[in-house]
Amino acid sequence: MEHEILDSYLNSSSIVQHQLDSYNKFIHIGLQKIIESQSIIEPGISDFSIKFTNIRLESPIVIEADGSRKKITPNEAIIRNLTYSAPIYITYVPIISGIEKDINKEEIFIGELPVMVKSDLCTINNASREALIKLGEDPDNPGGYFIIKGTERVLIGIEDLAPNRITCTKEKKAVTAKVFSTTLNFRAKTSIVRDEYGTYKMMFPTLTKATDLILILKALGIDKKQILAQLSDQEIINDMILNIDQSKTRDMVQAEAIKELGRMSAPNQTPEYQAKRAENQLDMYLLPHLGTKPEYRMDKAIYLITMAEKASLVAYGKAKQDDKDNYANKRVKLAGDLMEELFNNAFKFFIKDIKYHIERTAARGRKLGVRSNINPDVLTEKILYSMGTGTWPNGQTGVSQVLERINFVNSISHLRRIKSPLAKKHPHYKARDVHGTHIGKICPSESPEGPEVGLTKYFALTAKVTNGIDSQLIEAKLKELKLI
Repeated sequence: MEHEILDSYLNSSSIVQHQLDSYNKFIHIGLQKIIESQSIIEPGISDFSIKFTNIRLESPIVIEADGSRKKITPNEAIIRNLTYSAPIYITYVPIISGIEKDINKEEIFIGELPVMVKSDLCTINNASREALIKLGEDPDNPGGYFIIKGTERVLIGIEDLAPNRITCTKEKKAVTAKVFSTTLNFRAKTSIVRDEYGTYKMMFPTLTKATDLILILKALGIDKKQILAQLSDQEIINDMILNIDQSKTRDMVQAEAIKELGRMSAPNQTPEYQAKRAENQLDMYLLPHLGTKPEYRMDKAIYLITMAEKASLVAYGKAKQDDKDNYANKRVKLAGDLMEELFNNAFKFFIKDIKYHIERTAARGRKLGVRSNINPDVLTEKILYSMGTGTWPNGQTGVSQVLERINFVNSISHLRRIKSPLAKKHPHYKARDVHGTHIGKICPSESPEGPEVGLTKYFALTAKVTNGIDSQLIEAKLKELKLI
C-alpha cells in the first residue's frame, strides 16, 4: 500500500518521459521552425533562388548492399553497428526572376536524423510486450537514448539560467539587471548596471565598453517625455531625470544618436558605414528575442527602461534581488532542445554547401539543377560528428555520452542526469548547495563526490518536465483577454 501512488505514477508515465516529450516536440514542431527560419537560399546568381517549404521524416531504415531498403529495429542497429536514423525529405521550389515555379516543385532526400528509441518515429513505439520479445527487444527498456554506429548514446540535460527574463543582482554598491536574450540562432547578454550614484551604464554584444543608457534610448527613437511616462515611482523618475541631465546626448535627435553610436562602434570609418553599423547593432544584437526589424525599436526601448526600473527598485530596497540558484530562474535543455541547436547549426552548413555548388555550376556554364547540387552527407556527417563526440556547436563538451549499462537502475539514472555548465575547477559554493526549490524536482542526495559535487544532478523520481510554450501564443492570448 505504501508505494501505491508511486506505482500508479510510474505505470502511467515513462521514467524517461521528459526525454521522449522533448524529442517528439522537436520532430513535430522544431524541425519545421528551423526550415521556415532559413527557407530561402539566395546563391550569388541573379534571378535565381530556392525556397524550402516542408520537411518530412520517415521511419528508421537501412539500405542493404543490394540497394534494397527495409525498416530497422533498435536491436538490429546495435547488433549490426548501424546508426538508428530516419531519412529526411524536404520539398523545394525554384524561384526564377521572383516567380515561384510550382510546376518544378520536388521532394528530395537531404540526410538522416538520429532517432530516439521509443519516440514517435521509432519502429517499436507502442509495440506490445509480446511483439517486443519477438523482435529481440527488452520489453522493460524505457528508451530515451540514441544508437550511433551501434553505440547507445544519451543526451544529458543542460541546466541554464532562464532566457528572456530580467534578473537583478546586487554586487557591492552597484545593481546589475541582465537578460539573456535568446532566439533560435543567437544568444545575446544585455545588462544595465546602476552604480551607487544612480547612473545607468549598459552593455550588449558588439559594444567594446559600457555605454550611456540614454544614448541607446535616443538611438531607438524614444524622447524624454516618453521615457518618463513609462515610470511611476518618484525615486526612479528622479534617477532617470539625473541620467538624462548628465547625458551628453540629452538634446540629440534619433539620427544624431545613431551617428554617435556608430562613431563609438566603428571609429575611423565613413559616416554612412558608421550609421549602418549602429542600426545593425540595434536591430540584430540588442534584445534579439523582441525582434530583429526596425519596427521593434520602441519595444526594445520600453524593455530597457523596465530593466533600469528594476535595478533602481532593488537599489532602493523596494524589490528583492533575484536568486540565481532558485529553480524558478532556471531551465533545463533536454534532448529535443539540444537536437534543435545541433540540427540548426548543421542545416546552416548544408545551405552554405548548396550555395557553393550552385555558384560553381553557374560559373562553369552548366545547366542549373537543384537536385545535382545537394549533397546529403553534409547534414548527416555534421549531426553524427556531434552525437559521436559529445561536442556541441556552442562549444559545450560531454553533451552526448555512452549510456551506462552497469545495471538497470544505473541506466535509468543516466537518462535522468542534468549537468550544470559551470566549470568544475571553480568553488561555486552556492551553485553546488541543495536549494529549497529543488524539492520534488531535483534529487537532494544523488550527486557524485569530488569536483562534480552539486554540478551533476539528477531528476527526482516524480519530477515532471513541461515542454515550454511559444511566448507569442501567450502574448496573443493576453491581448485577447485585454490584460496587455
